Amino acid sequence: MTRSDLVEELAARFAQLTHRDAELAVKTVLDAMSDALVKGHRIEIRGFGSFSINRRPPRVGRNPRSGESVHIPEKRVPHFKPGKALREAVDAGTLAQAKKTPKAKA
Repeated sequence: MTRSDLVEELAARFAQLTHRDAELAVKTVLDAMSDALVKGHRIEIRGFGSFSINRRPPRVGRNPRSGESVHIPEKRVPHFKPGKALREAVDAGTLAQAKKTPKAKA
């Protein structure tokens, strides 16, 4: 699902929201989440999951072409951990989908 798909879904589900209002709502939520992560805060959405920042320590890597050692600085990267309800829903959906698809005979 893309951002525009999410906007379309919101506008379709809630008749009182115009397309422009739905777009503004999605943009506002995503901007607030991005700002919180940039500041180093953790975001937790019960039943869905949590977003946090992981630290990757500095290390020495290798240039694949020359084999030369290259210093790679420390990085902060976003990390998503799905909640239990989301994991179970995805797993149940995967099992249901597997039961629906016919198995190919060899």
